Amino acid sequence: MFKTVLFPVDQSREAREAAEVVSHVVKTYSSRLVLLSVLEESDSEEAPNPEAMMSPDAIAELLKGAQALFAQQGITADTMSRSGMPAFTICDVADEIGADLIVMGCRGLGLTDEGAAESVTNRVINLSPCPVLVVP
Repeated sequence: MFKTVLFPVDQSREAREAAEVVSHVVKTYSSRLVLLSVLEESDSEEAPNPEAMMSPDAIAELLKGAQALFAQQGITADTMSRSGMPAFTICDVADEIGADLIVMGCRGLGLTDEGAAESVTNRVINLSPCPVLVVP
């Protein structure tokens, strides 16, 4: 059912919590797991996102750690890093790799209408070429 699962990772607590769900899905469906981290391009008009991944070295280290976490559970994971706007990049990669499912953590920015509309999770849900499982 889910041959390929895309798991966008960052340094957030929500991404770490979503890893357990990803592990369960991958093991249940014998899925291929692809870990993605996005080097966020900053928009000069907006204040930088303090949680944005800011360096290729930080992304490489994050992906290496995530890959090791899954390896401890007997799961082989492919890794990818890209630069761009996170939501669009996640959806582009999902389309490129033929993902059947995207699993991602929810940052909880939806307390206001503006937060819900601007969240990466919400944008991915609206743009994704495949189902999106959001882990609260």
